[in-house]
Amino acid sequence: MTAICLIRHGETDWNALGKLQGRTDIPLNETGRRQAKKTGEYLKNTSWDVIISSPLKRARETADIINQYLGLDIVEMDDFIERNYGDTEGMPFEERMKLYPDKNYPNQESKEALTERLMAGIQKVSGQYPNRKVLIVAHGAAIHALLSRISNGDVNLDNTKLVNACLSNIRFQENKWHVQDYNLSEHLFD
Repeated sequence: MTAICLIRHGETDWNALGKLQGRTDIPLNETGRRQAKKTGEYLKNTSWDVIISSPLKRARETADIINQYLGLDIVEMDDFIERNYGDTEGMPFEERMKLYPDKNYPNQESKEALTERLMAGIQKVSGQYPNRKVLIVAHGAAIHALLSRISNGDVNLDNTKLVNACLSNIRFQENKWHVQDYNLSEHLFD
């Protein structure tokens, strides 16, 4: 059985301001670094085989901080990069809702294309690391799309905002991916 823990990157200044990041390459802020550290501390006594990271700074920095506690190989995969939000990247929430209440942002990557890219990435990981335990550090919309597809409606994620540095676990069993749990964040609060 392949087991994957999806980890959302730590907080950035744009997260704190409610700005849509997408592919804009924003680094972690101090809160994000603390969140990554707490995640690493939480995972340090668990067993994993590899860390896969989106190439964006906020994800890679999160992976690097977590890896200080695990000492694993880190592999960057473009498959897990965040959704491209087109013309609205950098736009605050209120402005986006005013201009595009239907969330149909000009020039954004379609949900279908995003989901297909991510599922192809998961299949690639499963093929390269069969029966292994894999950490994937990625992004909110990417993880949300994966969980929605894998759960096939069994898990209602419509109004769920994935917390920065949250953990979501999926496993491949009986020829199918399953959502074990999602949006776990207790490790961030002492």
